[in-house]
Formats: sequence, C-alpha cells, structure tokens
Amino acid sequence: MTPQELEAKFWKHLAKDHTVFLATEGALPRPMHAAFEDNASPIWFFTTYDTDIGQVLKSGPRAATMTFVAKGHDFWASASGTLTLDNDHDVIERLWNAQVAAWYDGKHDPNLALGRYDLREAQLWEDGSSIVTGIKALLGQDPAEEVADKTAHVRLAG
Repeated sequence: MTPQELEAKFWKHLAKDHTVFLATEGALPRPMHAAFEDNASPIWFFTTYDTDIGQVLKSGPRAATMTFVAKGHDFWASASGTLTLDNDHDVIERLWNAQVAAWYDGKHDPNLALGRYDLREAQLWEDGSSIVTGIKALLGQDPAEEVADKTAHVRLAG
C-alpha cells in the first residue's frame, strides 16, 4: 500500500468517527470532535474559552499533537501541526450541526472558540495482523515483509 493510499484511509476512518485526542503545551490530551472538509487539513475543533485548550488558544498559535484510533482498532494515526484560534464566522456556519449545537449556547456564544489545526505531518499505521502473518511468525519467519506497506510517514499540509 502506498503512503497516499494510507492517507486516504486515514481521512476515510476519521470521517466515520471524528473523535481524536488533541494535546498541546498547557493542555493535556483530551477527546475532541474533529471537523474537516474535503478530506484535507485544516481540522477544526469547537471548544470554549474556559477549557484548557480554550485558554491555550487565547495565547496564540501552538504546536499540537493529535492521536486517532479507528473504531475497529485497525488503523492508527499520530499527527503534529499548529493549533490556532480562528473564529471565522463563515467556517462556524459551515461546520455547525446538531451535534455541535448540543454542546454550546449557539453560534454566537461569546464563550465559543474555534480552533484551527493545520496538520504538518503524520505517522499512519494499518493493522498488519492476519492469519497468514500469524502462521509465518509461528513458523519462525519474520513478518516484517508482510506489514512493511502498512505504515507511512506522510506530509499532510493543506
């Protein structure tokens, strides 16, 4: 599998679940709902100013990491990028939905903060486990060749 194919799988899996762990200096990893468009960076995160991440957003752009595990636990990603406060009203309008609305007091809530996460790079892994790989390992063969194309380091800058 090529790095481009693994990247496509990353966006496909993320579109199914949208839940990632997001962390930056001053904010420990926390589950967040990832919103994105066109299977590309940036990824957007709604929060409020009274959260750790909201406080960090007020202080300017920060390096941040994002960790993702697919629902089936068969695909993983660890990404790095820059997290910035970006309360662009047009973006809020496009991304606002019933799920987001359930957490906030409307699109014009003064405590609402929209974080823009510009991805830089990611390490992607797809589960390389299979019956064939397991049998080869039991027979003393190195399964590394079987799983060599199941991981990639990709540039994700939009």
